[in-house]
Amino acid sequence: MAAEKGQVILCHTVEAWNEQFQKGNDSKTLVVVYFTASWCGSCRFIAPFVADLAKKLPNVIFLKVEIDKLKCWAIESMPTFMFMKEGKIVNKVIGAKKDELQSTIAKHLA
Repeated sequence: MAAEKGQVILCHTVEAWNEQFQKGNDSKTLVVVYFTASWCGSCRFIAPFVADLAKKLPNVIFLKVEIDKLKCWAIESMPTFMFMKEGKIVNKVIGAKKDELQSTIAKHLA
């Protein structure tokens, strides 16, 4: 699953997830994992903002995981944003909080 820099990469299979996760590990890049669901109103609200962030920050990997399609995480609220570096979770934002999302990304890029 090749993706251009500056795009939100969909991960609907374990294979796609593993491939993208490994890329983030290998490059020591900040990976923002956006957990969403098609039935989640807040997720639909924040989706264009996340796509815009991905365009503005091509050095960050944005992965979008539909929790109903890839059920390998214990996510209780949507949307949930997990921030990972070198394979470790370094932060988490729960909810459609644009300011907190931007400030958390900025903090981990500094």
